[in-house]
Amino acid sequence: MQSAITAEVVEPYAEALMSLAKEKKVTEEIGEDVRSLATLLKESAELKALFASPMIKAEQKKSVIKNIAGEQINPFLLNFLLLLVDKGRISFIEGVLAKYLEILRKLNNTVLAEITSAVRLYDGEAEKLEVKVKALTGANAVELETKIDPDIIGGVIIKVGSQVYDASLRGQLRRITLGMLGSN
Repeated sequence: MQSAITAEVVEPYAEALMSLAKEKKVTEEIGEDVRSLATLLKESAELKALFASPMIKAEQKKSVIKNIAGEQINPFLLNFLLLLVDKGRISFIEGVLAKYLEILRKLNNTVLAEITSAVRLYDGEAEKLEVKVKALTGANAVELETKIDPDIIGGVIIKVGSQVYDASLRGQLRRITLGMLGSN
């Protein structure tokens, strides 16, 4: 959960990036770059620590951004990231990227579905879940974020926004247990 201060910082920057992306007609291209960068940050504690550290000079942070991004990301996004460094806001990068993706999903009537399964989902299974989530939400498209949790034993747990659909074996066993306890 974000603090109010974080939200106050993150939202205007994400909206500014979206405004620029719309103006230049590159919302999807920047969206793909943002997804890649968000994944990189999620997987690299060192990179997160570097951006969060006040001990590391702005020029060093810019150099890292340029080395990571190179020619691979949209130049508008690259300049935006460098601006975050200049404004001392690069430590909020994860929140800004997440908020941009949230705005992009709203713009495209796309929902984010977090799928938890006991084992890795195969493509066919993921596609079936996408169809189910579209039907449940009425969205045009679905972005799936998957994670594995062997503790659910089998089945899946689907979270879309604040709604949770528990079709896991663990959930079914819990409901049976509660039903049996409630009937006594």
